Amino acid sequence: MFEKSLVDLIRGMRGHKGREGEYIQSAIKECRSEVRSQDMDVKATALLKLIYLEMFGNDMTWAAFNVLEVMSSAKHPQKRVGYLAAVQSFRPDTEVLMLAENLLKKDLTSPSIPVLSLPLVTLPHIITSSLALSILTDLLPRMTHSQPAVRKKTITTLYRLALIYPETLRVAWPKIKDRLLDDEEDSSVTAATVNVVCELGWRRPQDFLPLAPRLFELLVDGGNNWMAIKIIKLFAVLTPLEPRLVKKLVRPLTNLIQSTTAMSLLYECVSGIIQGGILDGEDAGVNVEEVADLCISKLRGMIVLEGDPNLKYVALLAFNKIVTTHPALVAMQQDVILRCLDDPDISIRLQALDLATGMVSSDNLQSVVDRLMKQLKNAPDEKAAQQNGAAGDGENTDLEQKLVEDKRGSDLPPLPNEYRFEIINKVLDMCSADTYANVTDFEWYIETLMKLIRQLPAKMTDTSPGQKDRTSGLASRIGNQLLDVAVRVQELRPEAVKAAENLVLVSGRSTFFATHGNGQNEVLKSAGWLCGEYATCLNSPYEVVNSIVHDYTQALAPSTITTFIQAAPKVFAQITKVANQEWNASRKGMLALMLGRITTFLEALSAHPNLEVQERSVEFFELLKLCSEALSALPDDSLEAPLLLIHALPELFEGADIKPVSAAAQRKVPIPEHLDLDTAINSSLNDILQSSQLEDAEEEDDEDIAAFNRFYYEREVFAPTVLQASSRIQYVESDDDEPASYQQAPESPTTKARRKAERAARNKDDPFYIPGADRTPANEMSNIIHRDQGNLDIDSIPIVDLEIDTSQLPEHHAPEKPKKKPKKKFVVAADETLDPSPDQLSTSYSERRTPRLMSRAISNTGSSSSVPASQARRNLLSVDSSNLGSFSLLDNSDQGGTSQLDIERRLAEEAEMAAALKEVESKRLELARAEEQARTQVAQGVDEEGVVVKRKKKKLKKTAQDEAADEPAEEAVKKKKKKKKVKKPEDDV
Repeated sequence: MFEKSLVDLIRGMRGHKGREGEYIQSAIKECRSEVRSQDMDVKATALLKLIYLEMFGNDMTWAAFNVLEVMSSAKHPQKRVGYLAAVQSFRPDTEVLMLAENLLKKDLTSPSIPVLSLPLVTLPHIITSSLALSILTDLLPRMTHSQPAVRKKTITTLYRLALIYPETLRVAWPKIKDRLLDDEEDSSVTAATVNVVCELGWRRPQDFLPLAPRLFELLVDGGNNWMAIKIIKLFAVLTPLEPRLVKKLVRPLTNLIQSTTAMSLLYECVSGIIQGGILDGEDAGVNVEEVADLCISKLRGMIVLEGDPNLKYVALLAFNKIVTTHPALVAMQQDVILRCLDDPDISIRLQALDLATGMVSSDNLQSVVDRLMKQLKNAPDEKAAQQNGAAGDGENTDLEQKLVEDKRGSDLPPLPNEYRFEIINKVLDMCSADTYANVTDFEWYIETLMKLIRQLPAKMTDTSPGQKDRTSGLASRIGNQLLDVAVRVQELRPEAVKAAENLVLVSGRSTFFATHGNGQNEVLKSAGWLCGEYATCLNSPYEVVNSIVHDYTQALAPSTITTFIQAAPKVFAQITKVANQEWNASRKGMLALMLGRITTFLEALSAHPNLEVQERSVEFFELLKLCSEALSALPDDSLEAPLLLIHALPELFEGADIKPVSAAAQRKVPIPEHLDLDTAINSSLNDILQSSQLEDAEEEDDEDIAAFNRFYYEREVFAPTVLQASSRIQYVESDDDEPASYQQAPESPTTKARRKAERAARNKDDPFYIPGADRTPANEMSNIIHRDQGNLDIDSIPIVDLEIDTSQLPEHHAPEKPKKKPKKKFVVAADETLDPSPDQLSTSYSERRTPRLMSRAISNTGSSSSVPASQARRNLLSVDSSNLGSFSLLDNSDQGGTSQLDIERRLAEEAEMAAALKEVESKRLELARAEEQARTQVAQGVDEEGVVVKRKKKKLKKTAQDEAADEPAEEAVKKKKKKKKVKKPEDDV
């Protein structure tokens, strides 16, 4: 009588604020002692408190047996507490669940409706396959119970059993079908049946086509909105199987759209029209444009008139489904859709962004993109907003001031980096769709790309196992778009190269790139390639070369450095061609200075850790060093530049114009007939390798051969030495101490001098020979100074570095803003391929979006994704129902809705089953005959009294001779029997 009730427990938890954990532990300790009590009321009260505490995350599986005790109570209030505890704590792997089987069977046959309802409500939560097999026979009779509530709960329970044990449907489906076809059935039972049929229908819709007339009747005359929603979802998967349903469903669905006030039913009607293919039913005689206009007008009303964000979201979701078939009608609602881009809810923004991507055309592309760019530019960054918020919180010391909203800042909410990423991706998708089919002004598109580089988000790590930076991929895509426009649109090539030039210049990188600097490597890679490939379009090639060979370049990514190394000689070749037109001594000095800067830059990169950077830098360093030597050997009064600079160097980079190549072009290249990649070049290669290994092992035994191999195949280890800077002559003189040949044979000084002279003459003009000393302008200056300490020739000192900043000159003026040019028609080069087939041509952007939207539409019609069974709690949505996909509900009378493949498979299974039964029957007859024959041999046909066994008369197969021979014996036996039967009464008398 002093135990705490549930109300006392709740009051105690509220009274121990800050110490709820200690109070809960003490309460659980009390409940552990109370559930062991013999008083059933105390036990039920303790379970009720444990159920409440279990909702806070406390475990009560330890009281499973006590739950079973309360479930078996005769009092209904206590039994209800026990069943509630079973729902909360029992799992399919609970050990005491097998003990509850008889109790569940008993309560299912109870005449009391409240008692009968308890197992019906509990079974869906604790059912297992073995329990379903045992309980099914007791559950099926409840389908014909007199109370509608029992029938309704039984139907839903059977659906749960079918998910665990699919064979349930084989015996339960006829009863479920009868409940659906019964016109006199209660509306609640019919609604539950429709719910179960809808859940089963999307898995195997062909099995439910015979129910279409009854479902259509319930849709028209039902009057239940929730049941109508389920029927519409089922018809959405039935119409692809039966096209005649399209014309049949148009009138009732349009009537519901025009008359209903329930937004849920309105949305499901629109969704059913879209998913059911009614908007594609022109062949069926449907006025598609009228139906689509009606749906779009209702969806617009859901966005404009209703203030519920959920309705706005589902309306945009429906718009995304209609835009694939009627983009022009959806584009007419552009004002409403673009208004959703500024919604505070980020999910609504993403849906509106997807919709804007699908409805763009050549007429509204610029307005949509400009709206998105304006949003990117005006909205504050998420990181900046967090820093400002943190600074503001630190200033406010009063807690009440922190609760007051700060209205001093911008009214626009900060844009998350994820949303910025999506906006930039969608802008690139809209503009590049169908090879720039919607872009009418490429100058505007180039300006947009430059603005997008500025709006790149900060570093975003991908969730994939590789942990890649998503922003880098986005920057690479922007750079590739700029490069693609320059290659495809020849008229806009100067504009694209000018934009790339602004990106490459060191002075403009802070202007065009974001402050965080993320994405520079990928964009500069494409910009550097454009500057080198189309150097004739550069406005300031001198500044481009200075920016390429700047010290900042060495901090870039290796892939970007390799592009810059390739671009530097190309730009320099273009400069030499222009300089040759008016050649003089000043131009010679300018080219010599530029060559010195480029060679110094390449020489520094020759020791880069990346092998690609090393290879390219060494190759171009040797090439430009030859150009430098040729330029220094040219007299000052010469009227032409060296031929190596004006002819040989530019011809290395001139050739056919680069054109875009289709991705499928390589597959069109025919394979040569004589090429066989499967046959080995040398069939005995393995034997040769094995024999060589054996020979090496044998040769290692000989000491002389081992020493020979060590000398030629093992690298000698030298101690690291530090080389001092010296001239080339000093390095040549230092070779005197080295042996002249590998035989270590002594030679005379004359022979050594002759060999050195020949080697120096041979390697003098070799571009791939790397001398011992670095021949740079700085070293040459040092040699001059050391050569003449007293008489220093100032004129012979080369100029090492002379950078002139043109912005500091007084006559430097900022370029005037170009006037807006009239629109002109651009020619976009198509991809080059070899005999393209129609299936490899680029599809429209709306067609590429169709699979994604259709998959999303199908996912909306189905149930939620299942959760693995290993989780701690299992509910109705956590059951894997994939095993029902191959379970057919049709019998022989309902074959009209099945496919020919299903019929053939079913006939084959029946034939196989009949053959198996026939074989089993034949084996059984053989065993019976063998057993009968054994018994006949033991008895020999007569018992101890001489009476013939009756079983012997059942012999069927006898010849005529056997029958004639057996007749006398049978007569004698009959006579003997008669005598015995006659004598017995006489003897007794």
